[in-house]
Amino acid sequence: MNAVECAGVSKAFGPVQALDAVDLTLATSTLTAVLGPSGCGKTTLLRAVAGFERIDAGTIRVSGQAVAGPGVYLPPERRRVTIVPQEQALFPHLTVAANVGYGVRRGADRDRAITAMLELAGLAGLGDRMPHELSGGQQQRVALARALAPGPTVVLLDEPFGSLDAALRDEIRSEVAGVLRASGATSLLVTHDQEEALSMADTVAVMRSGVIVQHGPPQDVYRRPADLWVANFVGRANVLPGRVAGAGRVETALGTLDVVGGPAAGKVDVVIRPEQLRLDAGAGTATVEDRRYFGHDVVVEVVLAGGERLLVRLPSADPLPVGGAVTVTCREPVLTFPAASAV
Repeated sequence: MNAVECAGVSKAFGPVQALDAVDLTLATSTLTAVLGPSGCGKTTLLRAVAGFERIDAGTIRVSGQAVAGPGVYLPPERRRVTIVPQEQALFPHLTVAANVGYGVRRGADRDRAITAMLELAGLAGLGDRMPHELSGGQQQRVALARALAPGPTVVLLDEPFGSLDAALRDEIRSEVAGVLRASGATSLLVTHDQEEALSMADTVAVMRSGVIVQHGPPQDVYRRPADLWVANFVGRANVLPGRVAGAGRVETALGTLDVVGGPAAGKVDVVIRPEQLRLDAGAGTATVEDRRYFGHDVVVEVVLAGGERLLVRLPSADPLPVGGAVTVTCREPVLTFPAASAV
């Protein structure tokens, strides 16, 4: 049985169609990320699953039970769904243990359940602390432990890492994903951060204008985007004009390249990821225009002889100087879409 099933879910706010016949299934004990730009409807979808928004059409089921649909509306407290908000919203007057145990029913096993959740979240020994005595990362783990403690069917995470600095964000993402998987919870993460979605989730649902346009494993969404818009939104992409040159081949400003799928004839848009390209210094016809250093790697901008600009991702130790001549080659087959297919 799937943990959550959304079928034909629609929601409008006046003239704005926030959700437009959304279909989304969350398999039990998996982490799904809904990824999309601001205003695409992802937070409305999360709030609809939680029960904070009544839907206009469609159905939502949690563990097979209809919680929203024609003639059906189950309030949030009866859905066995919990939420980790953007700001942790911890109770400042309660200890860590009291925060974690807030939603746990009183009984003989309550203290044991709170202790086990503190240990699972890496908070052992911190139960008597107050929220203001914790680091930002520890507060995030308390919020997660509080959401998990009642044993929900689904945990919803609404862009929970936005308040953390970049270095801490990477660490906490990994820790949170580990805690969620160890707990066996089914999780729905809403985010506009592509790196966050790709690195944390078992599956990624890409949303645009109230519609889920692609849903699959992160590597499929990145390597096999459904359309040119998804290719540009999920990670960086170089787009060159091209023309199909027979089965599995396309003519571009980089020469004739191998293709994976795509149109069988005519003009196309060719998508090349920066890491698919290689630069060789020497008497090439391309020129290094700029270098952007990121520590673990460097992004080099090159200009081809015809004026086309490409981004190339290389190891940070690569010594190519700005202004130097280079040869650009493609390491692997590329993707193509019908020309002018961008949304």
